[in-house]
Amino acid sequence: MSQMSQVKRAMITAVCIALCVVLPMAFHSIQNAGAIFCPMHIPVLLCGLLVGWPYGLLCGLAGPLLSSLLTGMPAMGYLPCMMVELGAYGLLCGLFMKFVRTGKIYTDLYISLVGGLLIGRVIAGLFRALIFSPGSYSLAAWATGYFVTCLPGLVIQLVLVPSIVFALMKARLVPMRYPAKH
Repeated sequence: MSQMSQVKRAMITAVCIALCVVLPMAFHSIQNAGAIFCPMHIPVLLCGLLVGWPYGLLCGLAGPLLSSLLTGMPAMGYLPCMMVELGAYGLLCGLFMKFVRTGKIYTDLYISLVGGLLIGRVIAGLFRALIFSPGSYSLAAWATGYFVTCLPGLVIQLVLVPSIVFALMKARLVPMRYPAKH
């Protein structure tokens, strides 16, 4: 991918952090839709895939914190878990995008997204089991919380996020991953 300026990376990150505040407000207006559709995940995943792991990590940590301070969502008791989970997604998606180079944009995007989501869920589950809820967190609770309840959100993420990244590349708002050779 050709280079993107630091200013552009910072601006995209700032927009993604702002979306971490705005999107959950829209979804939480519908009862329990936030837990089902995971709207805060989308901007964090986009940030990691578009501008790299340091910015994805920052977005994953700052987005939930800012949202919690401004809107009360997520609640302070759940905030550390959410910051670990989203920080891991932003970090991992960015790292995968840096190192996975198949020559096909969508293949790179899906490997990076699925890899980031799976490993991020394992990391978040381990933190919850060992630090945030030691002794009271089970494998069944992890599977239910990170895969079953949020299944509609996972489907939306797998459909929407790669399509948004590809559309931004096609519109030349971010550099093409594999520029056409003339």
